[in-house]
Amino acid sequence: MEKPLAITMGDPAGIGPEIVAKVFRDAPELAHGCFVAGDVATLRRAAQCIAGRGRVALAVAEIDTVSEASMTPPRCIPVLQVTTDRELVALGAVSAVAGRMAAESVVWAADAALRGDIAALVTAPLHKESLAAAGMPYNQFPGHTEMLQHRAALAGGVPDSELPVRMMLANDELRTVLVSIHVSLRQAIDAVTRAQVLQTLLITDRALAAMLGRRPRIAVAGLNPHAGEGGLFGTEEIDAIVPAIEAARAQGLDVSGPVAPDTVFMRARARPGGRGEFDVVVAMYHDQGLIPVKYLGVDKGVNVTLGLPLVRTSPDHGTAFDIAGTATADAASLMQAIRMARDLAASPPQPATAG
Repeated sequence: MEKPLAITMGDPAGIGPEIVAKVFRDAPELAHGCFVAGDVATLRRAAQCIAGRGRVALAVAEIDTVSEASMTPPRCIPVLQVTTDRELVALGAVSAVAGRMAAESVVWAADAALRGDIAALVTAPLHKESLAAAGMPYNQFPGHTEMLQHRAALAGGVPDSELPVRMMLANDELRTVLVSIHVSLRQAIDAVTRAQVLQTLLITDRALAAMLGRRPRIAVAGLNPHAGEGGLFGTEEIDAIVPAIEAARAQGLDVSGPVAPDTVFMRARARPGGRGEFDVVVAMYHDQGLIPVKYLGVDKGVNVTLGLPLVRTSPDHGTAFDIAGTATADAASLMQAIRMARDLAASPPQPATAG
């Protein structure tokens, strides 16, 4: 890539800085052309952490511009100081300072991507309690996805609702896209409307077509057991999901369903030497879609935000406060996120419309 790729450090009290440091140590070719948006002191602590007590840590170079990212030697971590706070927060603890530092890193990287200064951004995990403790304006966002949606909408001069986005979790075996994201289960059920499901299908079709180079085969999971069994176990399929599928098919989308949620993921799962019956499953709510992918291995999963006018990926795990500072966190998912971000940056995304 001609333009560099930004990696946000995540919550400085979690494992984010450690796994970022491990990428630069263990995969220098992958890390080439990347830099960290965050706090220099935090990355120096992380570099020392993964080196071990009494050992020489990776070098951490503070850079002044994104163009300097490619000038640093292998196994040197270039960091652009983008946080106003420079204090080392306590590891493994929720704090307003940590939440603010994580959020400032994301906002800076999002704005840089929207300006075209960077090719893509990869976000290390943040902690939602710390984000909420950070206060305004960050506490209005449940997570990365909503924050990025807001920055993109702000840059485009439109309300957030006019830039619909969706979360996709993907690995080599399975992809799932969610109708709703970080809301309660009760709110998630209320979100299963014809308009929301159709919008999800349109966003998924556009994004996957760009990734695959062809129209994707989309399976739609039912909300209720046995996909409602003709209305015996709930009518959401009849009232909302089927009408959305029919509208999507009328626009030329390759959509199947609603399929019983206890079998659709097995049917979509790719096996060695062959692909699954579907390219992606549209799930009705957060845990319905994410549990199957995470069960296959969090070291493989990548979170991708669909519908944004920028490329954003993230590892498929959280801040893991319980092991922060132990140097035991696995950087495999972050490495996968970087690889996917590079691939996606080759064909810039376009925001999807409601349809």
